[in-house]
Amino acid sequence: MEKKDIGSREDVFLLVSEFYKKVRQDKVLGPFFNRIIKDWEAHIERLTTFWESSLFMSRKLEQRYHGNPLEVHIKVDKENDNAITQEHFGLWLNLWFETLDELFEGEYTQNAKNRARKMGTFMFMNIFQARQQ
Repeated sequence: MEKKDIGSREDVFLLVSEFYKKVRQDKVLGPFFNRIIKDWEAHIERLTTFWESSLFMSRKLEQRYHGNPLEVHIKVDKENDNAITQEHFGLWLNLWFETLDELFEGEYTQNAKNRARKMGTFMFMNIFQARQQ
């Protein structure tokens, strides 16, 4: 199967959906995510909008993500007794890359990897910093 680059909301939806299938089945991430997320359909839609907005910033989109993912992750960490670790971010990133590599290739695909890598580092550092306050 010849792969194409991520080019539409439908592609982003496929990526996010397939990625979270893996997350939900992962031995470490699955129990954590499945305990926290109650409405998976809404979560997938929200994250599709997040990634679509992130990847296609210069396009006119029907939906744009409006939210504060850092605030949400800090809250989740606090509610779970500061249980989010570097391992969680590493596993998350590995599954993200694996899913991208299975489905797509190209400039937007590489951008999705770069953004996820930067986002993971930013999130973890800020979650750790919030624990000190």
